[in-house]
Amino acid sequence: MTDIAGRRALVTGAANGIGRLLAHELAEAGASLVLWDIDARGLERVRDGLVAAGFAADTYVCDLTSRERIASVAAATLATSGPIDILINNAGVVSGNSLLELSDEQIERTFAVNTMALFWTVRAFLPSMQEQDRGHIVTVASAAGLAGTARLTDYSSSKFGAVGFDESLRMELHQAGSHIVTTVVCPYYTDTAMFRGARTRFPWLLPILEPEYVARRIVAAIRKDRRRLIMPRFIYTVFLNRLLPVSWFDALMAFFGVSHSMDAFRGGDSKGE
Repeated sequence: MTDIAGRRALVTGAANGIGRLLAHELAEAGASLVLWDIDARGLERVRDGLVAAGFAADTYVCDLTSRERIASVAAATLATSGPIDILINNAGVVSGNSLLELSDEQIERTFAVNTMALFWTVRAFLPSMQEQDRGHIVTVASAAGLAGTARLTDYSSSKFGAVGFDESLRMELHQAGSHIVTTVVCPYYTDTAMFRGARTRFPWLLPILEPEYVARRIVAAIRKDRRRLIMPRFIYTVFLNRLLPVSWFDALMAFFGVSHSMDAFRGGDSKGE
């Protein structure tokens, strides 16, 4: 079990969406907060809201597309706020275009934030966790990291990478005899600006998730040291469906509406899972 009270928790992508809600959930649980985002004004709003509720947070503006900036802000965080006990890599971006409609810059940005930033943040904060032989690293991936779909070529690929990152890191820590815990989170579409317009054919099986629900489930998973959190439960069928011939798998994805779930995507604020 991970004791959140009295621990220092860092949330990336904390200015909006699930990140903002995670900050409040963690504060209620007694964590000391460190919040990162590229959106300086959004961070101020979140910090002001926390202060108004009787909490506090250290905030740092960080561009997660820059390895150098991550290293600099991480060093400042360690020097000013102290070692991180719970690292939640929540920040994410989505473009929502087909492969040939994506610009080179969009593809590179998607992988920089959704995948490569995981390496740089964990490499920055893992050593201090190892010194204490305790800590919790949360990777907010996506159901799109378990099954690809149209108009999410870059996003799904980056989230497949995030799932693989968590799995490999978990194995490394286990082999080292470490008590540091990892959790990968794979939610279906969440009702935030990031996925405005995404649709579901069978909402009773694949509901568009409420962000408050997702944030609560993530904090509960941290407490219980859950290694994998997939929402909703129906997504677990992906593992069985992968045993089917590819044509059958594709037909099932089409039947359940996953293949066309981004057809009406309107986008919006692409930041923050």
